Amino acid sequence: MENNKNRMQEYWQRNVRILLTLLGLWFAVSYLFGILLVDELNQFRLGGFKLGFWFAQQGSIYVFVVIIFIYVWLMNRLDREFDVHED
Repeated sequence: MENNKNRMQEYWQRNVRILLTLLGLWFAVSYLFGILLVDELNQFRLGGFKLGFWFAQQGSIYVFVVIIFIYVWLMNRLDREFDVHED
């Protein structure tokens, strides 16, 4: 019983760590790149647009969608490791 409780705690700790890491990445892309570092990034161009503008308008959305897929992939892997998957 105690071993099962420890495994559940480890599962949730790793789940929260994954979540916080991905949210930190999204914060960096959307807030830091799109707002705070926009002037420095505008010196570069991506697809004809200034990079800071691109991050503010499109980049954070694209990164968010990619983060969703990364989260699903990581959680499926974690679920299999702890034998709580739905397959």
